Amino acid sequence: MNYLVTGGTSFVSKYTAEYFVSKGHNVTVMNRGSRPQINGVELIECDRTDCRDLFSGRHFDAVLDITAYTAEHIEGLLCSRVTFDDYILISSSAVYPETNPQPFTEEQQTGRNSVWGDYGTNKIAAEKALIASVPSAYILRPPYLYGKYNNVYREAFVFDCAEADRKFYVPRDGEWMLQFYSVNDLCRFMELILNTHPSEHIFNVGDDPISVKDWVTLCYAIAGKTPEFVSVNSDVFARRFFCFYDYEYVLDCSKMKDLLPESISLEDGLREDYEYYIKNPDSIFRKNPYIDFIDNELK
Repeated sequence: MNYLVTGGTSFVSKYTAEYFVSKGHNVTVMNRGSRPQINGVELIECDRTDCRDLFSGRHFDAVLDITAYTAEHIEGLLCSRVTFDDYILISSSAVYPETNPQPFTEEQQTGRNSVWGDYGTNKIAAEKALIASVPSAYILRPPYLYGKYNNVYREAFVFDCAEADRKFYVPRDGEWMLQFYSVNDLCRFMELILNTHPSEHIFNVGDDPISVKDWVTLCYAIAGKTPEFVSVNSDVFARRFFCFYDYEYVLDCSKMKDLLPESISLEDGLREDYEYYIKNPDSIFRKNPYIDFIDNELK
């Protein structure tokens, strides 16, 4: 198959390009050419909002749109004269208002989430722009994504704390829930959609929720350590010292699980993430100063 992957140089889009190349497909990536490309891809170098005629005469079996964050991103690509059979957009769980009943289901109304702000509303606009132009498109709404090539300082922060034998500071009691999905399973589910064309077109995707403490304990265990927890009162803004917002939400992923019941275990996914990060400590684009805040304000 001939696939177009938007992005292709960082985290989810990089993993996606590598995954489908490894399956023997022809993969074209679209990005600005500012970072090294995955081996085996064809690069179309452009800004997705100004593709001009670079796609004129090109046809793809599928567009795997990893990097659309606004309606302008969707419209820019669709105006480039690109043609395709299938289109999959990676959206976000941030499209659900936190006031919706949980677990969030695909049938619920989307709307502004006060935690995610413009990120969520921009994703909603991207979804609407795509559906208006490509009614047959598929939309996937993941929670926190993790895995190899992650350039966001989340699990890498916990790994750093474990490697340094630091105590781990958690908001409140650390018993509230997080939800994750591995980039490997995300690619497997995209592959399944392209092979089977299910009748549903919007899917929540994700694994079962896990408590903050259990997730941190698992990250430490992968590094061969055991955490000692310190609870922080709720009047301290969690993002000053912790890698997630103090916001608990759960997606109903039953439709996804009906189609793809088997998933990589969180332990195996985090281990792959850890092994990559330890070998590539400079892979994080920006390391938030959590440790500085802990040492200067919380100890």
